Amino acid sequence: MATEHLSPLDLAFWRMETADHPMHLGALAVFRAAAAPPGSGDGRAAERAAALLTARCAAVPGLRRRIRDVLLPLGAAAWSPDPGFDPARHVFLVRTDRTCVHEAAGPLMARPLDRELPPWEAHVLAGPDPDSFAVLFKFHHALADGLGALALAAALFDEVPGPRTPVRPVPGQRAGTVLSRLPGVLAARVQGVGQALEIGAAMARGGLPLGVPAALTAGPAGTGGRTVAGLALDLDEVNLIRKGAGGTVNDVLITLVAGALRRWLAERGDPEPLGAGPRALIPVSRRRGPRGGDGAGNRLSGYLLRLPLAEPDPLRRLDHVRAGMDRNKDAGPARGAGAVALLADHVHPLGHRLGGPLVAQAARLLYDILVTSVPLPGFTFSLGGSRVHEVYPLAPLARGQSLAVAVSTYKGTVHYGLVADGAAVPDLAALAAALRAELDALVREVS
Repeated sequence: MATEHLSPLDLAFWRMETADHPMHLGALAVFRAAAAPPGSGDGRAAERAAALLTARCAAVPGLRRRIRDVLLPLGAAAWSPDPGFDPARHVFLVRTDRTCVHEAAGPLMARPLDRELPPWEAHVLAGPDPDSFAVLFKFHHALADGLGALALAAALFDEVPGPRTPVRPVPGQRAGTVLSRLPGVLAARVQGVGQALEIGAAMARGGLPLGVPAALTAGPAGTGGRTVAGLALDLDEVNLIRKGAGGTVNDVLITLVAGALRRWLAERGDPEPLGAGPRALIPVSRRRGPRGGDGAGNRLSGYLLRLPLAEPDPLRRLDHVRAGMDRNKDAGPARGAGAVALLADHVHPLGHRLGGPLVAQAARLLYDILVTSVPLPGFTFSLGGSRVHEVYPLAPLARGQSLAVAVSTYKGTVHYGLVADGAAVPDLAALAAALRAELDALVREVS
């Protein structure tokens, strides 16, 4: 069997992880027993869910693989089956008396995955309500991006009625001699070098982290742990803003983050925001679908956008965001300072191994806050008959940064997942409330 090496970007994610700054993403799914009023069930929904996840995960090949260093190429790593795979080391039933599942998820997000095991976990959170529960899925970013994690988690849920999208095989290498392929290889290398130089120049033009609110920075040690908060908003209200003021749904969602940050800083008594605003990294998937047949591993680029915190008018903030995103889209996801992830393809595996810690420390120089969107399909997810009612995506937190924002849309509801450094942002719930207030303000402006 041919060795499957980690892609350059996956290897970068694997090498830059530290104990204080784990590189896993998460999804907090809230379930309720179908057709069961509160208090009418047998109270064992969480136990059934944990048993099903334990039984099903062994049948998903992607969840049975671990990462191992290899001799060649020097510094590389590869996927290998875990001969001692034990579902009990990945699926956990957690009993909590907290009514807010986000509070229980925070300490779990702070804990790194075991690097000797397949890099994922599922924590079934059983709270005071006997008929509802939540599952916190954790996938290392080397294992999957948002779309890839969705495909892995979906394999653990109940069968979805109706036809599934067929999985297209990853195309193999075309037949031909090395000489016949050489001109194309050389052209790709030359094009790649040009692209790297262009991205590097755009990063230099993107500017240093000047005038960034202190609330968006954290100590390098990351000793504050993790706090998690979530907010569910009506997609119809977001579409009302989009139709009344223009732009896309994503433009509106990013604008809500900018307005909420401005509102939240004012409530904290922080100085009035000045300048162009903090730089938001907005990841862009380069896949054609969750299993799009376009190669293994993460396929990510990104846009860099200044959040207009200094603009007091909500509609003008939206105009600024829309104009900035239009410029990014015109340039494309393979150009500009936000395409920094593409530089991983131009680094030798040994460079990732030796330079991973340095790259992790440099995140603060590249961007100030992560704002990512995870698309979800429209069908209903369920586990043991209990249906998913809410899905909060959770992003990893880079060294030196205090906040990461992820957003998904499911069943007509927008779900914001907020992950923060607990010491730098002790009032994360206030930021979630500011998102709600900002949506209300924009709705009033367009009504």
